[in-house]
Amino acid sequence: MTQVLERITTEYIDSEDRLRLSGEMGNDVPVVIWLTQRLLQRLVPMLLRWLENQNADLPHAEILQGFAQQAAKAELAPLAPVLACPDSAAWLVLSVDIVQSEQAVSLTFYGADGQDAVSLMLAATPLRQWLSIVYELYLKAEWPIEIWPGWLRESTSPVESGQAKLQ
Repeated sequence: MTQVLERITTEYIDSEDRLRLSGEMGNDVPVVIWLTQRLLQRLVPMLLRWLENQNADLPHAEILQGFAQQAAKAELAPLAPVLACPDSAAWLVLSVDIVQSEQAVSLTFYGADGQDAVSLMLAATPLRQWLSIVYELYLKAEWPIEIWPGWLRESTSPVESGQAKLQ
């Protein structure tokens, strides 16, 4: 049975050139999964499309997306990070199953031969918050940002993303 992640911490690890997602699953030891840029370049547009479809039929949908993104980011409360321990399972994500409903997106991350799997359920606001973090990590990693829409890019100020210039 696939374990469900209840809380996650996502970080860019320079020496790996990957994102490390450390996740908490109830009372179990945290799990560490690695997300490559190649995988994210395919996953992120699908998640963005789901968000955009939430109010695609409304006038000024892109402006509403920007407001919703800013509101979600403002609600993001700082929490203690999920810390991996020596007993934590760690593996590279090779595929992701995406199940979409009107209320949420369920992501099931799989490792080699489907042996390792964990799921993450995200409603619209937590998904926006996670995508905001992933976007900031894209900037930190200096990965291409063409997949990110203007409404999400504009919700990240240069200071927050580490792009501020000192004079």
